[in-house]
Amino acid sequence: MILDGKHIAATIRAELREQIEALKAQGKRVPKLAVVIVGHNPASETYVNNKIKACAEVGIDAQKIALEQTVTEQQLLARVRQLNEDPSVDGFIVQLPLPEHITETTILSAIDYRKDVDGLTPENVGRTIQGQPSLVSATPRGIRELLARYAIQTEGKHVVVVGRSNIVGKPIAMLLMQRPYLSLPSMSAASLGDATVTVCHSKTRDLASICRTADIIIVAAGSPKLLTADMIKEGATVIDVGINRVDGHLVGDVDFEHVAPKAAYITPVPGGVGPMTIVSLLQNTLQAYNEYTR
Repeated sequence: MILDGKHIAATIRAELREQIEALKAQGKRVPKLAVVIVGHNPASETYVNNKIKACAEVGIDAQKIALEQTVTEQQLLARVRQLNEDPSVDGFIVQLPLPEHITETTILSAIDYRKDVDGLTPENVGRTIQGQPSLVSATPRGIRELLARYAIQTEGKHVVVVGRSNIVGKPIAMLLMQRPYLSLPSMSAASLGDATVTVCHSKTRDLASICRTADIIIVAAGSPKLLTADMIKEGATVIDVGINRVDGHLVGDVDFEHVAPKAAYITPVPGGVGPMTIVSLLQNTLQAYNEYTR
């Protein structure tokens, strides 16, 4: 079965639109998301424009703050502090990557965790690890929601995560090994968490044999068609987070054509995890509005 991220994301957008319309009917202001982009990276521009468009579709107020490539770290920190203190802004993100003269960790650490809708501040990461309420990084949240909407249980299952990034690999591993008391607003009743998780990376020995033991494989390595059919067991669930451009076409980290016949569930690229990431950012914005700034 194809795990259709586009369809699930559309369903969630409809739910969000209904919730925001209810706020307006009560005479309340709508949530507001600000997006800061530095420089003119074409991929970043596309991502930011897609986020602004998604906000408009559900009724979230969105503000794009475009800064020149030459902005200093101190100037960017000043803008971050301004957004932290702005009561009309419920959440904001600083689009990555940043220019080389700006330290990403310095900027991310300066964001108020209550407005950190990318879920990347040390506070939100720590709260997630401890199983406390937090704003969860958008892609892991989207993966977790996708599993929930298709009622794919993780309790007692062996999950192999290929990739150890701070944005995907580490947080999704933490989410799926948690006890289920870590709940996310709008999450379905599927029992998520309580998995046994193995994290693999570029230095892992005999990756194929480890992957073959997995009930669920999440691949976020940034390597085109890394996961091949001989690396999974029959009936595994395969989540492909990779987005790679090869010969003008988007492909994932999974050799979809050959892996799909062996998998019970699999995400396509495009149309799988990608749409879930953007809609999770919208969910985080509404969560920040409800829990912190409303």
